[in-house]
Amino acid sequence: MRDTQLLLDGLVLTGVGIGFVFVFLTLLVASMTLMSLLLRRFASDPLPLVTPKPASPLCDTELVAVISTAVHRYRRHKRR
Repeated sequence: MRDTQLLLDGLVLTGVGIGFVFVFLTLLVASMTLMSLLLRRFASDPLPLVTPKPASPLCDTELVAVISTAVHRYRRHKRR
């Protein structure tokens, strides 16, 4: 009799846990849907996209030099 009661208590606790998670996730989805609708209604028009300027070749060579110097210093420091 004791084992049967423990098994039933476990099943009830499992059902309550699954029910709680289901209700929580349902409320979460409902609130996110409501917020999405509100944001669409009251949001302003999006800003126009800005296209970035292409990098000059001088910047690329400087960047390569800086990165290679950093890698060289890191490797030299790591050997010690």
